[in-house]
Amino acid sequence: MPDLPRGARLGVDVGKARIGLAGSDPDGLVATPVETVARVSAVPTTAEGDPAVTADVARIAAEVVERFAAVVYVGLPRHLSGHEGAATADARGFATRLAREIAPVPVHLVDERMTTVAAHAQLRAAGRKTSQHRPVIDQAAAVIILQHALDVERATAGRAGEHVEP
Repeated sequence: MPDLPRGARLGVDVGKARIGLAGSDPDGLVATPVETVARVSAVPTTAEGDPAVTADVARIAAEVVERFAAVVYVGLPRHLSGHEGAATADARGFATRLAREIAPVPVHLVDERMTTVAAHAQLRAAGRKTSQHRPVIDQAAAVIILQHALDVERATAGRAGEHVEP
């Protein structure tokens, strides 16, 4: 892809309790699971009133640095109808905080409808019992989010999704 800079990509599946993280190779060909990060539920503010950097955002920012990531894709949970709800607003807020922390590395929001359902189906097809899904389901969803974004990059020679301003 001549129009896109070389570098790993990260995929993020933001949940209420956990955040799934996936990564790609520097050429952006294949998404693989990285880890599950505990979600920080309350976001403190700085003396200036801005949101403080939480442990979850800091962990993802460290992964961006370690992998020399070129872009981070955050899943945007919409209703099947396409409408946005509370989970969408939460993901947008998280993506904005992450974008501030990792700038100038861009953050893009990509539609993640049905990724958790697809992740459960893939884990079942791989022979994993449903009771074993919880520790890895968020990573599996992040892999689906990232692989979709990589496929869009290859098809369009551009970044997938909606750019998040830091």
